[in-house]
Amino acid sequence: MTDTPTAPAPDGHRPLDVPQRALEVDLDQAFSQLLYRASLLQRLRAEEAQTARATQRDLLGILVEVDDALAALGLDRELVLLGRGTGIEATRRRLLGRLAKAGVRPMRLEGLAADPALTEIVGTEPRPGVAPETVVRTVVTGFFWEEEVLRRAQVVVATVPEPAPVPEPAPMPAPAGEPVLAEDVERALKPAPEQAAAPGRETAAAGPEDTGPTDTGPTEAEGEDGGPEAAAAPVNPATRATAAPPRARRKGTAAGSRRKRKK
Repeated sequence: MTDTPTAPAPDGHRPLDVPQRALEVDLDQAFSQLLYRASLLQRLRAEEAQTARATQRDLLGILVEVDDALAALGLDRELVLLGRGTGIEATRRRLLGRLAKAGVRPMRLEGLAADPALTEIVGTEPRPGVAPETVVRTVVTGFFWEEEVLRRAQVVVATVPEPAPVPEPAPMPAPAGEPVLAEDVERALKPAPEQAAAPGRETAAAGPEDTGPTDTGPTEAEGEDGGPEAAAAPVNPATRATAAPPRARRKGTAAGSRRKRKK
């Protein structure tokens, strides 16, 4: 081991003795170890701070829920009649003051557009003259914690009112006149009735062009001969629909008279 030359100490002071172990230490390695330990401590400190902030956030959330409970109690009529409303309101103001010191402040969102990051829409109301998706009423108050959202607000937003239904036109009144009866309708739809032969006259079985035998209807009594009335002959169903023309009727009457005279 060689002696290290030392400079003479000024003012007669004796220089400090350096230990031999210090002279044998590797400074690069020692500095790397110090950096690693510092980074490890820094990471542990960040984790502890994150855990503490999460715990604080949970505690502030519970205090916000306590504020909701106090607000509900302040609206209880029985407690108000018992004189407890003033104390509940004072406790709530004190709680909100403590929350404000911790960086907690309520949201004021009425009249602003609903932001999904800040609000939760729980209902809609038609509001004329208000833009859609505009907050018109807060159901549950939201809170900020410093620059974070501690709790989103539950709000009611405006919607476009539905157009008024167009009234249906009133039916036109029926023209004045006689009412149409069911009997008239049935009579109009019913086929034409059979034309009956005139009483006291014979009807021909067929028209002038018919060549077959003719059936005569009942004849009236002979006025000139004074004989009895002729018996009614059977009527052919085919001849019920049409009546014989006047010329055929006269021929049938004359033929009947000749037969009686021959008898």
